[in-house]
Amino acid sequence: MRILRFIAFLVLTLSASNLIAQIGANHNKPQRQEWLKDAGFGMFIHWNVDTQLGIVISHSLVGASPEYIDRYINELPKTFNPKDWDPERLVILAKNAGMKYIMFTTKHHAGFCMWDTKTTDFGVMNTPYKKDIVRQYVDACRKWGLAVGFYYSPEDFSFAYRNGMKDITRDDHWEKARPFQTKYKQFVEAQCQELMTNYGPVDLFFIDSDVLREEVKAVVWKYQPNCLITRGVLETPEQYLPGETLTTAWESCMTMGTDWSYKPTNDHYKSGTELINILIESRAKGGSYLLNIGPTQWGDLNEGQQGRLMEIGAWHFINQEAVHNVRPWIVRNEGDIWLTKQKDENTVYAYLTNMPDWPRGERRTFLLKSLKATPSTEISVLGQTGNVVEYQSTNDGKARFEQTPEGLRISVVRAQRIYNNHKWPNPIVVKLKNIEAAIEPAHFKTVKAEKTPDGNLRLTAEVSTLGNGKRYRIGFEYRPVQSSLNEEFNQKWTETDVYPILQPCEKTLEIVSSNIKTYDEIEYRSILYQDGLKIEGNTQKISKLRLD
Repeated sequence: MRILRFIAFLVLTLSASNLIAQIGANHNKPQRQEWLKDAGFGMFIHWNVDTQLGIVISHSLVGASPEYIDRYINELPKTFNPKDWDPERLVILAKNAGMKYIMFTTKHHAGFCMWDTKTTDFGVMNTPYKKDIVRQYVDACRKWGLAVGFYYSPEDFSFAYRNGMKDITRDDHWEKARPFQTKYKQFVEAQCQELMTNYGPVDLFFIDSDVLREEVKAVVWKYQPNCLITRGVLETPEQYLPGETLTTAWESCMTMGTDWSYKPTNDHYKSGTELINILIESRAKGGSYLLNIGPTQWGDLNEGQQGRLMEIGAWHFINQEAVHNVRPWIVRNEGDIWLTKQKDENTVYAYLTNMPDWPRGERRTFLLKSLKATPSTEISVLGQTGNVVEYQSTNDGKARFEQTPEGLRISVVRAQRIYNNHKWPNPIVVKLKNIEAAIEPAHFKTVKAEKTPDGNLRLTAEVSTLGNGKRYRIGFEYRPVQSSLNEEFNQKWTETDVYPILQPCEKTLEIVSSNIKTYDEIEYRSILYQDGLKIEGNTQKISKLRLD
């Protein structure tokens, strides 16, 4: 049987000469990258045969004993039977949450294929389920109007093991595969050809390995030139957001808890508010947020994941126009207020975050320094008119604004009742139509960090141009490197002293080693105050190893 399968996938293999011209090129269509900027939000689905164990997806095979690997490849498929798998349920949850596309793991590093493949017997068709899960997923996406994305790992632990790699490794995986690299390449190209030719148009593709990445890109674009490759071409930060606003399309993928696949115990899910705040920050920085969920061994979602998707859905239902077709504003945030603008209009959205205890019916006032009103400026709170505050008939719920010398003062009421107890912990979004920029911000960047002879950390920033402000001060912030895997995600920054500057310059400042000695890895950024408005620079990282 294996010989027949090997012959079958060789028949599918592309000739090397057809691939050479494609390797190393970027053939993402500009309009497809603009589509990702408009979409802004997607669902990632990690699912694998080892979900039955509730362990890390695929990576338990790295360094595993031959006995463990044999059981993994030969025993786990015998009990994989997701009787509750209903892709339409997931697609509808994604659609209601405001997600415009889904990225589904067709094959993770372990090598278990979720589609009907001729390249290997390690796949869903050789389980009690015996149905093409990828086909079901694609059909559900198309029925409900979501874009179809395929995650694919060309790094294949089961293939490597079966071809002589007894110690599965990632650090030098391709080098250890040297005796069978040609066969490996043919295998991967054949699988990608199946995925690109058996399921109709594929909108997005995510390549999760450096191994044979260029070969995979070539196959994808050969058969589907309109397919947008994210990882492999675009910036795709994993488990964190970039520290700066990017002008090019990018996509950040993060877990809802601490694992990619379903973890039945010992997990810690981010709250719905945290997930919404990550989405807001992603959009303010010009990117797309790819939020991961993990079906159980039976194919459904547990209540923790489903509930959070529904909470995001409630927030999106109210604020959807501030999620899609938006672009970064001249500054991405003013403190806890994040900002975007509508792509083709002078409309700005202000997301009022970190105000979980705002009583319904209470008026609050905020000052925005980067915005300036025009004679035709209009203000509203998304989802509500302000004409009625339920059970508070004398309460004026209208949104108002006033242009002052200090900035644009907005005054808004949280009027809408979302939960029965009148509490709603998630951000309110203020819409400002026909608005202008009030400032021309300075341009500066975080340059580097280096250890001093006495063990301190010297940070350097460069100010290239000053804006139209009257007073400037510059300093830095630092904190332990943040990852979505950590339970204390979004730890607060520690701010250094700030110092006046009068012209473009390079500025350095030292942090005493005792302030950072307990951190394994530090992220730091320059900050600049322009007439009191704090503007955050790009983030960089330095490991403790470079400090010791």
